[in-house]
Amino acid sequence: MAKAATRPGFTCTECGWTTVRWQGRCGECQTWGSVSETGAPKLATVRSQAPTAKAVPIGKVDPDLAARTLTGVGELDRVLGDGIVPGAVVLLAGEPGVGKSTLLLEVAARWAKSGRRTLYVTGEESAAQVRLRAGRTHALADELYLAAETDLGTILGHIEEVAPSLMVLDSVQTVGTAEAEGSPGGPTQVREVTGALVRVAKRRGMAVIIVGHVTKDGAIAGPRLLEHLVDVVLAFEGDRHSGFRMVRATKNRFGPADEVGCFEMADTGIVEVTDPSGLFTSVHAEPVPGTCITVTMEGRRPLLAELQALVVPSTLPSPRRTVHGLDNGRVSMVLAVLERRCRVAVGSRDVYASTVGGAKVSDPSADLAIAIAIASAATNATLGARTIALGEVGLAGELRRVPGTERRLAEAARLGFTDAVVPAEPPPNGRRLVDARKIATSERGGLRVHTVPTLAHALAAAGIDGR
Repeated sequence: MAKAATRPGFTCTECGWTTVRWQGRCGECQTWGSVSETGAPKLATVRSQAPTAKAVPIGKVDPDLAARTLTGVGELDRVLGDGIVPGAVVLLAGEPGVGKSTLLLEVAARWAKSGRRTLYVTGEESAAQVRLRAGRTHALADELYLAAETDLGTILGHIEEVAPSLMVLDSVQTVGTAEAEGSPGGPTQVREVTGALVRVAKRRGMAVIIVGHVTKDGAIAGPRLLEHLVDVVLAFEGDRHSGFRMVRATKNRFGPADEVGCFEMADTGIVEVTDPSGLFTSVHAEPVPGTCITVTMEGRRPLLAELQALVVPSTLPSPRRTVHGLDNGRVSMVLAVLERRCRVAVGSRDVYASTVGGAKVSDPSADLAIAIAIASAATNATLGARTIALGEVGLAGELRRVPGTERRLAEAARLGFTDAVVPAEPPPNGRRLVDARKIATSERGGLRVHTVPTLAHALAAAGIDGR
């Protein structure tokens, strides 16, 4: 028999962190004054008991019990994996004002318009305020029930009374229960509320979508356990100065976790964008120096992105390097490679690099397009209007192929592009890169593909002379 420990301990009332000595600040959640003395937990034996339902072979489990149901919002269904599974708990997190409530109100309305009962619980607004937004976005339906509650027990009562097949909670940080310590929004309260909703969802086969807040660093607020409790974690991203929004799956027990959905905020609410490639490109009557188009991968979806650069003489001892929508470190690396390997004079000049349409590009495949745009701006040379470039640039000036090249090229060909500059295949039998072929051109699905081994060859294929 295990002996009961008599040594006193201290526990954080917010997150449950334990320590053997009292501290004024919790070492886990960094909350001041939340550590209090408690008796050390006793080791107890657990007796076995007969299960209420016997275990069955996995092949005899009925798969129809987990048949997916479309939400009615195609882009969200794409991220979820062709619909939502009964009993699934989805956590949608995003910054304030990005449009979480607007999106989920649209989801609840479309779910209700298909004849399925829906319960929308709001803890941040009154029922009248939600009704006003629903009227503006045409999100009214007879089967859509609305409740403004912040008590967990009352919410569970609404679930028993309404018996919905989908419940939306906006947001979990506003709901509290007297059964747990701390204030609403604290780690203990969030954990208890989410755990109760997960249990109800599994027991009733009811889908639940929970709205979560994020911290200043962009992480989901609350204990890390919150992401483990739910089945799907979605991140709602977007620039507040741009109407474009993305829903990205970071965890999905029932589908792919690398898919994205595209939306656009409009006066009438949120609108699906099924073909977002044209949002991040601009239209020029004639080719303009300093522009290049690449194809990035957001999950498994190829998206076109136009990169622009401006290179001007500097009047400062330290030339400016201004970057918007791109990784500042990768742009600095590309500038060094251009200066050292391709003899493009940018060291004493101001360089401005940006994306079009507020896009954020961190894909290494954009390195080649950034280099071509900067070299084009530095030499005042123009690139073909229907040419794309994709590839990763190495410090030795070599180019590396990126995953999904064929899918990217297929998307470019579908949108009417005629030429593409891509890295060459790795040399066979360990041969050196300088022994590989220089520039080769081939036809792939109506697209002229120029394969090049180095950045210098890529500039030559694009018609740009760095010298």
